[in-house]
Formats: sequence, C-alpha cells, structure tokens
Amino acid sequence: MCSAMARKKISTTIYITEEQNQKLKQLNDKTKVPVAEFIRQGIDMILKLHREHLPGQMTFEDHKSDPSAEPTV
Repeated sequence: MCSAMARKKISTTIYITEEQNQKLKQLNDKTKVPVAEFIRQGIDMILKLHREHLPGQMTFEDHKSDPSAEPTV
C-alpha cells in the first residue's frame, strides 16, 4: 500500500480488545509492519466490502461483479 503511505494521515482514537492488541503486537514483532498500518488495511478491507453503500461512481469491474447493476430487459 504505497499510495496509502504517502497520503496525509489524521489521528483518531479507537478501542480494541486486549486480545486484538496482543495479536497485533505479535504480528508487528514478526513482520515489523506498524500496528497502525494493519489497522488502516483492515479499514480499507471493510470500506471495499461495503463500497456499495458509499457515494461514488461504479468502476467497470464493480459493474461486472454486481448482478443488480445489469440492465433489465
């Protein structure tokens, strides 16, 4: 996610469980990827999963994979 790294970031507060915190720290220890980057990637996954609820144009790929976007005859 090189493009995400170059973007301006804002600070926010989130609450996670102790188990999530421990697992993220373990992942960081193994991969050296910052915990914040894993959280951003998780947010990106959720935004992509629910993109139909967000404003914006559909891409050609979105149109092909969304049967409800097909014209009715």
